[in-house]
Amino acid sequence: MAGCCNHDARFDGVSADYKRRLWLVIAINAAMFAVEMGAGQMSGSQALKADALDFLGDALTYGISLAVIGATLRTRALAALGKGVSLLLMGIWVFGSTVYQIFYVGVPQAEIMGVIGFMALAANLISVMLLARYKDGDANVRSVWLCSRNDAIGNVAVMIAALGVWGTATGWPDLVVAGIMAGLFLNSAFQILTQAVREWREEEAHAHAH
Repeated sequence: MAGCCNHDARFDGVSADYKRRLWLVIAINAAMFAVEMGAGQMSGSQALKADALDFLGDALTYGISLAVIGATLRTRALAALGKGVSLLLMGIWVFGSTVYQIFYVGVPQAEIMGVIGFMALAANLISVMLLARYKDGDANVRSVWLCSRNDAIGNVAVMIAALGVWGTATGWPDLVVAGIMAGLFLNSAFQILTQAVREWREEEAHAHAH
């Protein structure tokens, strides 16, 4: 994607097609948050609740991405920093609530976990396919791709947890998966924050050079 004065400028989301795809993905994520949080409450699954929170975070993240498309690199880097911090907080919340659950282990309903996990995976695979063309962009565009990819990994993990819960008749597989998902949140937060800080510094250096 050529920029006006930088031939290897990163794709910044300024595309009607990208915006349309992003709106679709926001709608999918918002709907799945409602479905999965309800199912998490009903089944007592920590992994489903963690995944639902992921859908909510993504819907908000993608909304921010839409809002700053076409803005300056500094504004976009700032938005990405905000997203990185929110992912970090989500990771900490999921990790903390999982540790709390360890001391109050109930057995979640494996059937609900499996069915909802499968629905969530389908929703995320659609999102990943919609966004695949735009996965290598600035911190803002890249964060959208990373979130969708993480979701698909998380959904597969939820279904594995459902199998584990069903096979062992304990809640431990559910908690292990919730812990892994907390790690994914933290890893993505680190990647997005690192790239956002780098882009912010690039913009600062560019501003001082002129």
